[in-house]
Amino acid sequence: MGLDRRIGSSFLSAGIGFGGSCFPKDLIAFIKMAEDAGYSFDLLKDTQKINREQKDMVIEKLKASLWNLKGKTIGILGLSFKPQTDDLRNAPALEIAEQLKTQGCHLRVHDPVSMGKAQSMLEGVSFAKDPYEAARGADALVLATEWPVYRKLRLSKLKSLMKTPVIVDGRNIFDPRQMEREGFIYHSIGRPSVRPDNDGLFSRLNSRKTPAKIH
Repeated sequence: MGLDRRIGSSFLSAGIGFGGSCFPKDLIAFIKMAEDAGYSFDLLKDTQKINREQKDMVIEKLKASLWNLKGKTIGILGLSFKPQTDDLRNAPALEIAEQLKTQGCHLRVHDPVSMGKAQSMLEGVSFAKDPYEAARGADALVLATEWPVYRKLRLSKLKSLMKTPVIVDGRNIFDPRQMEREGFIYHSIGRPSVRPDNDGLFSRLNSRKTPAKIH
């Protein structure tokens, strides 16, 4: 699909789901139009369902590493629904934040441009001046928006600030091999999780030679 010029690869990356005002609204409209015409558009309904479940997956990945989330401090990096905007409409980060609050977590959040808007939408959370402050003393970090500044983070500094080095990368911006070397417990989307006791698991999985083609 990504090689098809009519589609492209820009919006085919694995992640925690889409947001914004246009696509979710259009999806609802098309489902309603189909129902009015007497057709159940299951493909679009499943798209909605999967998009909701991607946020739930973040919570499950945190539980897999922290077990009990109550009382844990979680840092969230990125609040807007995509980079280069302060638009928070249907932003996955906000839904994840609300779910974590219901789990009894303490939240510390950061976004390069949307902090002002977020303060009126997120109650009971701390707003960090930079990503490192969001990570200080955190039991885990959730990367929710793929802002360029997060790609340039000093991982060794990030780890030194965290209480436990758990990262859930909801946009797959980090290299699992590097996270493995840095000693993180690292969860991403659609890829094997990495733990310090994996003994090079991800590197070994990805260094297997591709079988020779049979002619």
